[in-house]
Formats: sequence, structure tokens, C-alpha cells
Amino acid sequence: MKTIALEQAVELIPDGASVMVGGFMGVGTPERLMDELARQGKRDLTVIANDTAAPGRGIGKLISADVVGRAIVSHIGLNPETQKKMIAGEINVDLVPQGTLIERIRSAGFGLGGVLTPTGVGTVAEEGKRQMEVDGKAYLLETALDADFALVEAFLSDYYGNLVYALTSRNFNPVIAMAAKTVIVDAAHIVPVGMISPDHVVTPAVLVDYLIAHE
Repeated sequence: MKTIALEQAVELIPDGASVMVGGFMGVGTPERLMDELARQGKRDLTVIANDTAAPGRGIGKLISADVVGRAIVSHIGLNPETQKKMIAGEINVDLVPQGTLIERIRSAGFGLGGVLTPTGVGTVAEEGKRQMEVDGKAYLLETALDADFALVEAFLSDYYGNLVYALTSRNFNPVIAMAAKTVIVDAAHIVPVGMISPDHVVTPAVLVDYLIAHE
């Protein structure tokens, strides 16, 4: 794990990269990373997340700044800007049921090829997907979903990069930290090694590539 400045962390992310972002309607989303992505004018990113939050919040900042070329999310209902850009053909949006989305990400992190789910059977969601029958019940094969980068928000990190999350901000963060090639973390508090009990560590340091330094 390396400690890195915010600007340098975002410079690592090239245009066209796939980026997983933690958060649920902005809760648990690394806002400083969102701001810096917009400031640096990144383009054509594939953003994989639960949602696109709302204008001026979380991933909504990336939508407004035209950073996102494709969004793989479970809903966009609370961001009218995403809806307008999707209808106008300015952003490609893949809507994936929330449970299916997180399980596809978890599958990538666990080294699995995908997950079998009955969700979507008999609907337009099954188009182009492999169907399988198990004990007489139909399932869709949803393939694993990984990314080039994961942008994670944590409440605590120690100097090694062991992470603790606060309440519901935990949401997608520990799962995406396992499913990306490079993991960048913005922690609210950075503490000496030993201040976090091993029993409280959710994401171990071995998964963290870069920790953003506090100025």
C-alpha cells in the first residue's frame, strides 16, 4: 500500500477506464475523489455502482461533468440528469437488479465466473443470457463483474491500509475493494497501526493499493 495525494490518485485513472464507486445515494461515496475526477476532466469512464445519486452529490457530480460514458447501476430514478442524458444517447445505462449487481461484483472478488439467479426469468432481462435449470427451477447465469479501479470511502484506516466503515456507509465499499485491479481509498481518519482492533477490520490492507493522504 502507498500513501498518495488526491490529485496523483486521480491521475492514475485514464480516460475510458472502468471504475467501481462505493455508496448508496451518495452515502459511503468518496466525495473528494468525485470532485477531483470532475476537476481533472476525465472522460468516457464506465462507472459501476449502486446508483448515480443526485445532481451535485456523489456520482451525480460525474454525470454533470460529462465524466461518465457508461453506467452499470441498479437505478437512476433520483437523478434527472442521468435520465435526460440516457434518453439523449449521451450516456449508456445498463440497469441491473440491485441484488444481481452486488452478487456479480462479489463473484469477481471471490474468483467465481458468475452467479445463478431467478431474478429476471421470463422478462426482458433474460435476453442474451444463458439459462440453466436446477432442480426444476429456471435461473439466469449472471457473469462476474470486475473493474480497473475501485474508489472506496472508509471511516478509519491505519497506516498499513486496514479499513473500518461507519454504519450504512459500509454498503458496496468492502465488496468493490475485492473486485478491482487497483483500489484507491479515501478515509476520514488515518490512525497508527494498533489503534484498530483486528476484529474490527473489514477490508484488510492487502487489498488496498493507494491511501489518499490528508493535507
